[in-house]
Parts: sequence; C-alpha cells; structure tokens
Amino acid sequence: MLKSLTIVTAEEAVASVQSNNKIYFQGAAMTPNLLIDSLCDRYQELSNVEIIQIHTHGKAKYLEEPYSNSFKLISCFVGDNVRKGVNTNNGDYVPIFLSEIHWLFRRNIYQLDVAFIQVSPPDKHGYCSLGTSVDITLPAILTAKKVIALVNPNVPRTHGDGIIHVSKIDYAVEVDTPIHESISGTPSEIEIKIGKHVAELIDDGATLQMGIGNIPNAVLHNLTNHKRLGIHTEMFSDGILPLVEKGIITGEEKEIKTGKIVTCFAVGSRKLYDFIDDNPLVHFKEAGYTNDTSIIKQNPKVTAINSAIEIDITGQVCADTIGQYQYSGVGGQMDFIRGASLSKEGKAIIAMPSITAKGISKITPFLKKGAGVTTTRAHVHYVATEYGVVNLFGKSLKQRAKALISIAHPNFREELEKEAYKRFH
Repeated sequence: MLKSLTIVTAEEAVASVQSNNKIYFQGAAMTPNLLIDSLCDRYQELSNVEIIQIHTHGKAKYLEEPYSNSFKLISCFVGDNVRKGVNTNNGDYVPIFLSEIHWLFRRNIYQLDVAFIQVSPPDKHGYCSLGTSVDITLPAILTAKKVIALVNPNVPRTHGDGIIHVSKIDYAVEVDTPIHESISGTPSEIEIKIGKHVAELIDDGATLQMGIGNIPNAVLHNLTNHKRLGIHTEMFSDGILPLVEKGIITGEEKEIKTGKIVTCFAVGSRKLYDFIDDNPLVHFKEAGYTNDTSIIKQNPKVTAINSAIEIDITGQVCADTIGQYQYSGVGGQMDFIRGASLSKEGKAIIAMPSITAKGISKITPFLKKGAGVTTTRAHVHYVATEYGVVNLFGKSLKQRAKALISIAHPNFREELEKEAYKRFH
C-alpha cells in the first residue's frame, strides 16, 4: 500500500535538513513529534535553523539547552510548551491574524525549505489526509521545497481540502501511535453561570464559532433547547458532539456550506476523532478560508464567542499578553469578532470570569503596561461575566465604563468607579 512512498527511518528523513533552513511544523493533534525529536538529535551538526509554527503539542525540545543553540523558533501563536522560550532569547512571536498567516508562505515572506507533517496512509488513489490540522499546513506544504511526513493509521481521514498526494511527499516515516488528545475539565460554578448568560444570547439558526475550554463547553451544554444551529469556526472539540447527536446542530440555515460543520482544525478525545473520520458532515479548510471575514459574514446570525485576559473600562480587550509577557497570540479572535459583527443579526461576544484564579479583577481601569490590544474598543460588542452581559456597541466611554463596572466582581466595583470618575470626571 505504501510502495509509492519513499519509506525511510526518522533519522534518515531529517538528514535532509540543512543549516539555515526554514522548517514548518504541523501542529495541534497532528504534531509530528518523532520527526521533531529526531531533528533535535542532530543539533550538533546544524546551525541557524528557523522553525515556523502556530501551536504544537508535546515537548518542544528545540527551545531547551543545548538544542536551542542550533534552532530558533518563530511562532505565530504561543502555546504552553513554547511560552517560556518565546519570552526569552530562544524564540520570537509574530503578531498576526490566523486568517493572514498563509500569506507568509504564499508571498514568500517565509520561504519554507521543509515541512514536517503527519498524515493518514494513502487511499487507493494515492491521497493522504492531513487529519485534524489543515489550518496553515495546507499552504505550507504547497509552498515548501520538501515535505517529510509521518504516515500514521491513527490519523483520521477528514473531508474537505486537507489532502496531499504521495507524489508530493519526499520522505515518509511509518508510525502507529495515537495522536494527541485534549480532554477539557469540568466547568466551575462561575463558568457554568457564564455559559448560561452567553447561551441566552444565541438565537435559533445561529452559526457558532467557539474554541476549546470550560466556558465554550458550558455554553454548549446550555443549548439543548435550541434549534437549527450551525458551525463555522477555526476549531472545535468534543463539546459539539451531544448537540450533533440530538439534531440541534444541523447547519441548515447557513449560507456558506449549508449543512456542513466547517473548521480548520480540531482537538479533543478519541471519540471526537472517530466522529471526524471519513465523515462528510465535517469539512476541513485552511485558516485563510475559515477565518476570512468576507466569508464568515455571509452566514446569518454568526455568534462568535471568545475570551480575554483583561478588559479596560473603555472596552479594550487584551487576550494574548499578561503585561509584556507573551501568553498566547492574536489567533482568530479579531477575524471572528469582525465577521460576526458584520453578519446579519450576528453577535460578537467576549466571555470571561470577572476575576483571575488569584482573585485579581479582569476588568481594569487600564490595561497592564506593555499589554497588547487584541480587539479594539471599536470592535468589541458583547461582554459577559458571571454577573451578566453588557453590549458596548454604540456606547460612549463613560457609558462603557458604567456598563463594564456593572458586571465586574462586587469587590472591585467601588475601586473601578473611583478610577472611572478620575478619568472621565
């Protein structure tokens, strides 16, 4: 079955990487860790190798000593495995919308020498599937000079655009190991309250965008009485499965790919991957499509649910830094905030607890020094905490401050009111 592929060992495959190369790593559940670790084993032979990625799973050895002397990370998003490295000399971060990362490859801003990917075995026509991570991998393999793939029968065969013919794979390494799984925890009492508030904003027939985590799951748990919901998102997880099984998610009112669940990547349990496998209901596209505002807005009632690290009293949203510390990335928040806002009867929602785990208010007079503004105050509409929901659209600075203070934690409202008075008189 694999005779048309050039089958080699991982060591032989990565031997083709040279100093000064630029390498792309596929991410999320499809992270090709065996290739990455084998590359790191060559650190003494290599220098100035640049790695481009968004969000990988597993240990990022290339950011640790002594490997970091040979490798440099350029990340377009920051996950927990690379966070420390990105905030030191071992890595760097590119602030960029998920919808625009593909231009880095297609416009040769980053001229990729090699792409490391993980795929399913080829079908009878010689096509392999990129599995659950098409996102920016599709443009990466179309522009890279060389493609090296792990071929793994545990990779789901997904429908959509995430396919690659064996003729485009230069070296293949056979493996039979589970792909990465991610299991969400149980929502807290606060997260459940937020989920109920947000669910009340969602109309029947809405097209949803939401990510992974306890708050999105709490929202989905409260949608069991809704009807005709659709999904057009950058990613999804197990939380949608009960709604599909109950016939609540049908996609019948979507204008773009009616009836399809559209995404660019997915992360979750083996149950999720089994649901995705060879399922024509789920359509995987690259991020340049799923996150294109001009496409998103064509669906009716687009409801985008995103989160924040902090929001100041004028509505500026910081979702990717803690002060100067790069915590995550811009990702697709602005793509969907704008797309939802422009959709007919659409709703753009920022949902977050009113305080951090350390008891610090997430609604603040000013963003922390050095904080990035992920979503501007001109773009933000709905904000939800466990204390309710406010809509900032059309409100003045003073009105915004009053509205946001009303959903702040009660322990901080008096202090916020004093700061608002000093600022706005």
